[in-house]
Amino acid sequence: MSHQSDLISTDIDAYLTQHENKELLRFLTCGNVDDGKSTLIGRLLHDSKMIYEDQLAAVQADSVKSGTTGAGKIDLALLVDGLQAEREQGITIDVAYRYFSTSTRKFIIADTPGHEQYTRNMATGASTCDLAIILIDARYGVQTQTKRHSFIASLLGIQHIIVAVNKMDLMDYSETVFNTIKADYLRFTDTLDLHDIRFIPMSALDGDNVVNPSENMPWFSGQPLMEALNSVEIANDHNFNDARFPVQYVNRPNLDFRGFCGTVASGLFRTGDLVTALPSGKSSKIKSIVTFDGDLVEAFPPMAVTLTLEDEIDVSRGDMLVGAEQQPSIVADQFKATIVWMTEKALTPGRQYTFKLATRSVSGAIAQIHHRIDVNTLEHHDAADLQLNEIGSCTVTVNAPVVFDAYKTNKGTGAFIIIDRLTNGTVGAGMITGSIDAENQQPVSLEERAARYNQKPAAIALTGSNGKELAYKLERKLFDNGHATTVLETQNTSLIQAVKNAGLICLCVNYSSDLADRSFNADVLTVDDIYADLKEQAIVY
Repeated sequence: MSHQSDLISTDIDAYLTQHENKELLRFLTCGNVDDGKSTLIGRLLHDSKMIYEDQLAAVQADSVKSGTTGAGKIDLALLVDGLQAEREQGITIDVAYRYFSTSTRKFIIADTPGHEQYTRNMATGASTCDLAIILIDARYGVQTQTKRHSFIASLLGIQHIIVAVNKMDLMDYSETVFNTIKADYLRFTDTLDLHDIRFIPMSALDGDNVVNPSENMPWFSGQPLMEALNSVEIANDHNFNDARFPVQYVNRPNLDFRGFCGTVASGLFRTGDLVTALPSGKSSKIKSIVTFDGDLVEAFPPMAVTLTLEDEIDVSRGDMLVGAEQQPSIVADQFKATIVWMTEKALTPGRQYTFKLATRSVSGAIAQIHHRIDVNTLEHHDAADLQLNEIGSCTVTVNAPVVFDAYKTNKGTGAFIIIDRLTNGTVGAGMITGSIDAENQQPVSLEERAARYNQKPAAIALTGSNGKELAYKLERKLFDNGHATTVLETQNTSLIQAVKNAGLICLCVNYSSDLADRSFNADVLTVDDIYADLKEQAIVY
């Protein structure tokens, strides 16, 4: 089955050594529903002879059973779509990972779903990839989902894009169709941060330009897909300039050894280099770089190593060792970020979450949602929350200083996940776009408070003998629903006005001034009656 079967049979140790030292390329396939993503991966595995005979026999039997490709043709998508629901519907739901290798490279493929409701799955699959294959059905051209996935690929900083114009066999292998789709795609991506874009016309079902050049498209002089995957340069995609080492674990097996374990996020670390521990700011020199196979002279991404220092400075899990000449300018408890929301329960500003940045976990909240990004048109819209699969630009406030870089500069120290503190589930992912300039921050406006608490400032007069009791019950009802309110047992009009000016709902006991926006008799109405009226009047929403 393998391209190196002879070497395996004659010298297994040499084969394993050679395989271990191959460069690894992670890539994903994405696009619209039924563009042929799973079929393409199946064709890659089949034509590169990376399928076992029993696997092939099982897929052939299933192809007859499903009948999706017609008589005599094997449905290679069944190699990837493993869930029963996927096979029944002919779609991809889960992110499926597949592994194969050539003589020069190892590959990890993430087959991501095409449906809009699985956008979060696509973002998850793309987060660790070096390259994205975006499939376009030649019959339909650039679709909404094509734009959505291209935007997310740009957002996640994927450096290389291959646009695979699939199903060319259904368009008579037309060069005009291919060139039209190419022009449409480039027109859309003008505003995106995508640089290395290649276009390949193909038929995944028949194998045209997948592993072997197509005889049906002699007008295309570029590389077939497999050759492009083998030759794309990814060695310089890592940031080798800014030395960053998030500390994952402090290893102290005995009194004579104290090392800091972790994975190099970026840059180079050499013995003798001066490093600084952040956020403490203490400095020391690297004494040794320790690995299981012996000490090294230098370490680079993505190597997992243990660093020992010449001095006993305070370094803990979650701290970051950085090159003394290349300290990140940002150690703060606030930052701006683009967030992809991944759960049914909406992201709500002010709610406490756990934010995990590299090896550091810290509690905090989304202070403000600046806008929601329409991933279909790239337009910005006002938003009070973020729903499932929505993407927004936000300000994040954490309860302790953290060390970070902008995501575009350094993926390893510029990305984070958001964890629900009750369920411990991952509910969102974010890419840091920059720091907050404290000196230029504007005061909190009434509009911002209204957006945060879903309310309008108002004075609510509660009269009658039960006015005081009902006021505190109503306060609890409003508070539990996320609104900002307070009870005032006073007739001081100036104080009540000041509370309104602060954006709060003021519950006034036995207050009879015309300043009241709504007035209720507590002896007649219940808390639910009053709350329903406030919603009807759009004082709360």
